[in-house]
Amino acid sequence: MDRLDSMSTLLAAVEAGSLSAASRKLSMPLATVSRRVAELEAHLGTRLLVRTSRRLALTDTGRDYVAACRRILEEIGEAERAAAGEYSAPRGELQITAPVVFGRLHVLPIVTAFLAAFPDINIRLVLADRMVNLLEEHADLAVRIGALADSALVATRVGSIRRVACASPAYFATSGTLRHPSDLASHSCVTFETLMSPSSWSFTLGRDTVAVAVRSRLAVSTAEAAIDAAVAGIGITRVLSYQVADAVRAGKLALALTEYEPPRSPVSLVTNGQGLLPQKLRAFLDFAAPLLRARLERCEL
Repeated sequence: MDRLDSMSTLLAAVEAGSLSAASRKLSMPLATVSRRVAELEAHLGTRLLVRTSRRLALTDTGRDYVAACRRILEEIGEAERAAAGEYSAPRGELQITAPVVFGRLHVLPIVTAFLAAFPDINIRLVLADRMVNLLEEHADLAVRIGALADSALVATRVGSIRRVACASPAYFATSGTLRHPSDLASHSCVTFETLMSPSSWSFTLGRDTVAVAVRSRLAVSTAEAAIDAAVAGIGITRVLSYQVADAVRAGKLALALTEYEPPRSPVSLVTNGQGLLPQKLRAFLDFAAPLLRARLERCEL
């Protein structure tokens, strides 16, 4: 039994959720995946996994062992990267994650410029509107919008953004302007289900944050759709400032209730902060941080 291969297979199974999913992820026969896990359990003399009808579950021993495996494999990977020169020269693979719209509008242009400047570095850019665990998903860097929880992560702040309410000038001309958040009760709204509640929006009133009921005329699943609907005059929507900066400057959308907006949300470049920082990652941070700051400054409304 190759213990490291078996550890890697076990981790793949745990991360994928099943032996069959690990088989597909590793491009390995299911029988081989099952055999490696069984050999590891036999070697240790204990059960690591509980196989249920839906997905794998770890035993208490398995949970501790998987955590140890992850550390061991990370250390081996770091040693191999050091031997290959990733800590002495900017080369190798980088995995970066960012929110979908922000990533497309602001991170992708920086990534393409970086690739042109660093031909020995390849990048995998994962755009996802969820909190990606850097260690579990083997990501080198994440772009995070919002306050960061205390952790071992290291953050480089590059700016901040606002959550704004807006609608087309034609909508406001027909339905009237907003002077106070309570005015929303008589207006049609376009809500973005994955970003906010479809029934209420939060505003700052004095020192308090207050949830205000809204009438959702249209609920959509992406910010782009909410913005398009607002431009079309369906109603008022609530999105992040960078998402509508161009539409506001073009006169397609107008802001409302700016004096009642919630506190600004920081934008940060986050790394796991463990071990020596590879040159490829240092090169990207040094390259991307000032460019992202400049882009966010240009998005100010």
